[in-house]
Amino acid sequence: MSGSQENRPPKTENRLSRIAGRQPIAHILAAAGLGPRLRCAGMVRGGRVAVGGQVVRDPQARADPFCDSITVDGRPLPLNHTCRYLMLNKPYGVLCAFTDAEGRPTLADYVDVPDVYPVGRLDLDSEGLVLLTDDGWLIHCLGHPRYRHPKTYLVQVERVPDAQALAALRSGMVIKGRPTAPAEVELLTEEPALPPRPVPIRFRKTVPTAWLRLVLTEGRKRQVRHMTAAVGHPTLRLVRVAIGPLKLGDLPPGRWRDLTPEELDALRTMLQSRPPHNPQAARKPLPPSSIAKNTRGGGKPYKTRPPRRSRPQESG
Repeated sequence: MSGSQENRPPKTENRLSRIAGRQPIAHILAAAGLGPRLRCAGMVRGGRVAVGGQVVRDPQARADPFCDSITVDGRPLPLNHTCRYLMLNKPYGVLCAFTDAEGRPTLADYVDVPDVYPVGRLDLDSEGLVLLTDDGWLIHCLGHPRYRHPKTYLVQVERVPDAQALAALRSGMVIKGRPTAPAEVELLTEEPALPPRPVPIRFRKTVPTAWLRLVLTEGRKRQVRHMTAAVGHPTLRLVRVAIGPLKLGDLPPGRWRDLTPEELDALRTMLQSRPPHNPQAARKPLPPSSIAKNTRGGGKPYKTRPPRRSRPQESG
């Protein structure tokens, strides 16, 4: 399987999202199990759908299935076809997937709920909070780096980082040719109360260890480990304890539970109040000299031609 295919979000069955908020009415009907989206759009155009007592004829008109009163042919919209949201405390040595060709322990050994997928990943040797759902909208919003939602980690490192190392972690650094975003970093004065790991970390009498609390807004592969190693403090243990407002709490390793209504409301508030990060807006404007290179003598810019359409390739 190619890398691009591995990074694609899983295809989830259409279900009503509890946290997406206002959505196109045709999408809501399809997610509620009333048929394909095109058929549902025809139902809307035919005047069979009402929102708040008012007939809606635009399939793109938006509504919230859990806040607005939606009726189809005078009957309330069924809300039993909804998404599932789970929280798992992933143990050490468990692959953050449901299958593995090498026979290693996977999420399937701990979660018996069908059709849910992990939002993001944790390394094989990392532990902690994993969110699982069949809500494709949530998987996209929390998994895509453009939204920059905070994730909190407890990290045990070799030796005690000094002020210079902590400042480097906070301000960002270059990892594999790309700068990291600024992070929140706190040196803990006491060891956090965590369950013991089944495989103990390597211990050396002459090398002390320290615990950090890191809050990242991006999720590159093994980013925390690369960052601590870059400042000379390799990671010994890594536990994710929060994703935005969701906190791991005292959930034991290997156990899972459904999110509470309060947690769903907090997650919904975070997703709707945090706009997508736009790196283009942060770029500096081009200097006048570079703009002049793309203009004629009279100061008018060149007109760019539309891209030429490529002819469809015949399948062999």
